[in-house]
Amino acid sequence: MSQIHKIVIIGSGPAGWTAAIYAARAQLEPIVFAGVPKQDPGPILPGGQLMLTTDVENYPGFPEGIAGPEMMDRFQKQAMRFGTKVEGKDIVRCDFGRRPFVLHTHDGEEVRAHTVVIATGATANWLGLENEMRLARSGGGVSACAVCDGALPIFRDQPLAVVGGGDSAMEEATHLTKFGSKVYVIHRRDTLRASKIMQQRFLEKPNAEVLWNKVVVDVLGDERVEGVLLEDTKTGERSRLDVKGLFIAIGHTPATKFLKDSGIELDESGYIVLRSRSSATNIDGVFAAGDVADARYRQAITAAGMGCQAALDAEHWLTLNLDA
Repeated sequence: MSQIHKIVIIGSGPAGWTAAIYAARAQLEPIVFAGVPKQDPGPILPGGQLMLTTDVENYPGFPEGIAGPEMMDRFQKQAMRFGTKVEGKDIVRCDFGRRPFVLHTHDGEEVRAHTVVIATGATANWLGLENEMRLARSGGGVSACAVCDGALPIFRDQPLAVVGGGDSAMEEATHLTKFGSKVYVIHRRDTLRASKIMQQRFLEKPNAEVLWNKVVVDVLGDERVEGVLLEDTKTGERSRLDVKGLFIAIGHTPATKFLKDSGIELDESGYIVLRSRSSATNIDGVFAAGDVADARYRQAITAAGMGCQAALDAEHWLTLNLDA
């Protein structure tokens, strides 16, 4: 009979590794299923969105900043130092109707666990352009998080562009007006989906402008963004817009497809619904942390904090139910 783990953590971003650090130090012998690289259409890597972030300057404790991949490597090493086991596999299906829970990996393995922490994050929705993805991977000026990256030196006092038309796009664009010399919002229609107040906050900025009925069909630049190629959605006419940064703000998709038919409660956008201020889901013994359950903040530090909560909640559950 296969081993029954006290705690299994699904996901290897800030939330997953922090949960592992706390669980390992509590001698719960956690196992982390870190996932495998894939394209959907943009890169999805073990380690989460920070694997596409060159400089992290807003995480406390790193006054000089740190590269996202290096930060995730440090998180993993710290978790492993305390005895965390890591599996480079995807969990593709969860059976929470049985106890212990049964998790199924992409290669057919069955994993049994008393508690589970889901920390699979959310992936940015990309345009799917070849140069967009190339420059996003290389840190060449394409980003899906203005709050994370907008203050970086490469974007300061430069013309910047934001793709999108909802509240998130307006929030990102308004944030960028503090740093960019000019901020363009590129929108495929002639009206924005964002609330009137969010539109007003952006449009009242002296360096703000909306480009209506336009889509980005290419990102220009070899090592760094030098501009974007636009196409008019009504006339088909193409034009070049010179910018030094491109921010994609067309939403995020939580990584919860594998939870189909698992019984976990999701909201209308697919994010895991949590109970009150805890990490508890609607299934006793299953917890969630990070962007998979947080559509609002989506920051490394908030995800790490939620990972801490999930590990402590799981430890408390085990103490009450298994006298772990």
